[in-house]
Amino acid sequence: MLHYPEIFIYDETNPLLFSQYAFLFLFTAMFIGYTFVYKNFKLRSIYLLVFSLFFYYKCGGIYFSLLIFSTLVDYGCGFGIFHAKSRWRKKFFLVLSMISNLGLLAFFKYSYYVVDLINQSFGTDFRAVNFLKVWSNELFSTNLDIFEIMLPVGISFYTFQTMSYSIDIYRNRLEPCKNIFDFAFFVSFFPQLVAGPIVRAADFIPQIRKPFFISKRTFAAAIFLIMAGLIKKVFISDYISINFVDRVFADPILYSGFMNLMAIYGYSIQIYCDFSGYSDMAIGLAALLGFRLPINFNSPYKADSITDFWRRWHISLSTWLRDYLYISLGGNRKGKIRTYFNLMMTMLLGGLWHGAATKFIIWGGLHGVALAFHKVWMSKVKVSWGKFGKILSIILTFHFVAFCWLYFRAADMETVRVMLHNIGTNFDWAGIGSRIEGYKLVFAVILIGYLLHYFPTRWKSVLRFWFTKAPLAVKVGVFAAVIFLTFQATSADIQPFIYFQF
Repeated sequence: MLHYPEIFIYDETNPLLFSQYAFLFLFTAMFIGYTFVYKNFKLRSIYLLVFSLFFYYKCGGIYFSLLIFSTLVDYGCGFGIFHAKSRWRKKFFLVLSMISNLGLLAFFKYSYYVVDLINQSFGTDFRAVNFLKVWSNELFSTNLDIFEIMLPVGISFYTFQTMSYSIDIYRNRLEPCKNIFDFAFFVSFFPQLVAGPIVRAADFIPQIRKPFFISKRTFAAAIFLIMAGLIKKVFISDYISINFVDRVFADPILYSGFMNLMAIYGYSIQIYCDFSGYSDMAIGLAALLGFRLPINFNSPYKADSITDFWRRWHISLSTWLRDYLYISLGGNRKGKIRTYFNLMMTMLLGGLWHGAATKFIIWGGLHGVALAFHKVWMSKVKVSWGKFGKILSIILTFHFVAFCWLYFRAADMETVRVMLHNIGTNFDWAGIGSRIEGYKLVFAVILIGYLLHYFPTRWKSVLRFWFTKAPLAVKVGVFAAVIFLTFQATSADIQPFIYFQF
């Protein structure tokens, strides 16, 4: 049972998640208060800003200070860029923004990796030090481990948002916010703060000054999205993770090649349901408050090419990389060879964005090679294969993406080697029937996940339309049933969203 004081205390072993009772309680209390302030633009922004900062404190604890730091730096840099009288001054503030944001990312994501690389190369014995904990110990007499560097929740997302703000002002596509409260609200808006979608200032900031309006249909559609996200997260992603995928990836040598392959298929639908489930809830929660967030997933495993996949998967990141990295490198404007190089660099850096590990670099590199190959293929092959060809393309694309997920999920390269070796040499065809029987419930959930994903879009639209048009009593009953079943099914061992680690 949640006691009153616990609501205001950060617990690093139990960060606040959308799928917890605690969040439902806090959001409900906040929403009641919101009904009294939403008509006043300034009061509404400050009210949501305070709640968003509190939400991040409950998710990230001491790293709450980094969010404040990024907000102050980029607000100042945006102001400086806009009002600078010379080109070099504009560049100075832009570079300051880039160094501040990328410096934070580099320190918290890559310190261990760089120090280990130096130690291995030169036989040294350096150790990475967490300067925030040093300052905390000095100023507040805390006793924190200064050699432990934990990745702040959501830092990759909010730093990308603040960088795009500075870049857009530099490119004359945006004027800076008129006050720091609006900018702080944009950066910290809680639904998308810790795992996206990555929101552009040009899309979000104008909404701050728009009158709140939400129709009955929009309200119902938002509730439908929240329910869909909870079902994806708890009933599919968490169940597959706890009961199968985590076990196989933890020690793949204990399982046959067939089970290793099924774990890869399981993880493919797990990560989709986990991440798209979060996005669904984020978009739904924002809509309840009168704000529109961009779509982040569009049935990615229906893609018939790797290019199509990246138009459908983590759309806010892929478009960010395209607009601020790929195009900045030259895009496709400097010839074919340079285009392929730019694609590779974009995807390699996209892989590195997920973490400092060889496996992420390989994951990004594989996608980069595939994107370049698809461009060559499309320029050389003009044959249309019809409906059969499209189905075959979808199957091939999915299996390539699933193969890449192996590198993404595995703890290290040895795990990748073992799993591929098992699949190639120890598939255990004779034992498939008994394996399916032993894990029939898990495999059934995996199958349900894929069936729901491959449902025609119009069927999903019909279901959403039915819910929005249903009588109020039906809506309330369905929502209550989903909430009750979700929290009954929630594991006692909290399963954070996968992208919290990025």
